[in-house]
Amino acid sequence: MFTRTESFRDFIRLYPIVSIIIAIHLGFYLLTSITIFPNSWFFENLSGVNLYIMEGEYWRLITPTFIHSGFTHMLFNSFSLVLFGPALERILGSARFLFIYLLSGFIANVATLLLEPLTYTHVGSSGAIFGLFGYYLAMIMFRKQMLSKQNSQIILTLCVVSLIMTFLQPNINVIAHLFGLLGGFLLGAIPYFNKKDFSDSLRGTADWASSKKSRISSQSPLKIIIWASIIIIAILGLLAQK
Repeated sequence: MFTRTESFRDFIRLYPIVSIIIAIHLGFYLLTSITIFPNSWFFENLSGVNLYIMEGEYWRLITPTFIHSGFTHMLFNSFSLVLFGPALERILGSARFLFIYLLSGFIANVATLLLEPLTYTHVGSSGAIFGLFGYYLAMIMFRKQMLSKQNSQIILTLCVVSLIMTFLQPNINVIAHLFGLLGGFLLGAIPYFNKKDFSDSLRGTADWASSKKSRISSQSPLKIIIWASIIIIAILGLLAQK
């Protein structure tokens, strides 16, 4: 579920929203790295500055989700999205996945505005990514048929480790992590699927999971170890960034 076997072209075709978000991450990073604009221009105008939001610059409740403080920050958050986003985009569909991702990030940024001082500044997609974790948790609690027992255990373990590390690592926007997770969980718990949509989703997920199971079983142990290592590195990188 969290290992990628698709080619680059197939990945873009199957997971367009994840691909677009990563392209935006990379695009903003490149724009802050070239000399056409002063390096600080995007941070001054798009980062989450609570004081400016209170003065009416409400776009800053969304734009910080796509801005990062450096290459490492951008790389690890994009890595995390590549690992944990595709399965959820396939289950929910692109439109619903985008809604969950953006609204989770928005909730995290609103909570940061309300609970942090006016001078507080933040960037990064961690709140939205934690929203994906929260949505997975809701699926485990309320829609157990949509995830295998093994994948549920992986998600629960990652969430517990992520929450613990959130409070141990310095320079972490703890509010964004917690409320992004809570926002994603609440969105996943809301029964917004009607019966037909939900049953169709279950059938589609079962077919997709069966296909993935057969493909994963054919992978070599070395590939599984490599992808497990990448997942661990991505989680640590996500938690080490503000």
